[in-house]
Amino acid sequence: MSLLWVILGFILLVIGGEYLVRSSVALSFKFSISKMVIGMTVVSFATSAPELLVSLQAALSGSPAIAINNVVGSNIANIGLVLGITAMVGAISVDKSFYKVNWPVMMLFSLALYYFLKNDSLLTAFEGSILFIGLILFLYLLIKNTKKDIIVEEVDDSLAIVSNFKILLWLAIGATALYFGSEWLVFGAKDIATSIGVSEAVIGVSLIAIGTSVPELAASVIAAAKQEKAISLGNLIGSNIFNIGSVLGLTSIIKPIPVTEPQILTSDIFWMLGFSAILIPLIFIPKRMKISRVKGFLLVFAYGVFMFLVFTKGKF
Repeated sequence: MSLLWVILGFILLVIGGEYLVRSSVALSFKFSISKMVIGMTVVSFATSAPELLVSLQAALSGSPAIAINNVVGSNIANIGLVLGITAMVGAISVDKSFYKVNWPVMMLFSLALYYFLKNDSLLTAFEGSILFIGLILFLYLLIKNTKKDIIVEEVDDSLAIVSNFKILLWLAIGATALYFGSEWLVFGAKDIATSIGVSEAVIGVSLIAIGTSVPELAASVIAAAKQEKAISLGNLIGSNIFNIGSVLGLTSIIKPIPVTEPQILTSDIFWMLGFSAILIPLIFIPKRMKISRVKGFLLVFAYGVFMFLVFTKGKF
């Protein structure tokens, strides 16, 4: 029964996320916001909504380990699983903005999160505010320095002519689905953790993290199979920055998040930092500015090792 709650929770999160993106983009068009700004801000925030609701629900229901490891695990899965499998489908070219802007910012956010948690085993409202303000500042500079004629693939032009009633309906569906999806997912995950004898941190970094990364995985693999230019390492890195800045940032502002499971600081967060750091040598050695199928396989293999260690060490 617990697994059913988890599956239903995931389904509702996907539905809720999709409707929230549609309504947010349509609403942005109503306020005459440029397509570029919508793509880089509104869409990014809306696609982070499932992770935000799951983390918030977990923190409020007394499971802070799920809240933290949902983000830590998602960031690991985005690189090890999503990027790895996508590269195995077709080699990915990397542009210079990756190591000049996106990667340094991701590492800065990751190290800031580690410092805040290590400092006093608590992510406070003040620290969450720093992360969230840092994200807003990053987006502002990104938009300011981006060429106006940029093509934003993920913004659907047809949403510019949607009626107000339909926007409100989509918002209501999205909000309702996200609320119940996050509640059922956290409830089911906690139940599974208890029944199989592992900590909530293990479930957060594995089952929930993979689940919230599935939409990105599906979109990336389909795009790779079609050999579309839309596959971007920057999109995954941006997702990792958003996870820390908006998901944990906003959650800790609403309710400070304590570290209740020691392996979060002794193991999991180092894997997140390691997967992030390894990208630099990976894009330069041996073939520059390309993530080949072999490199993709190495990422997936490393992710498999991580999962194995999580469950073998995660027993009580």
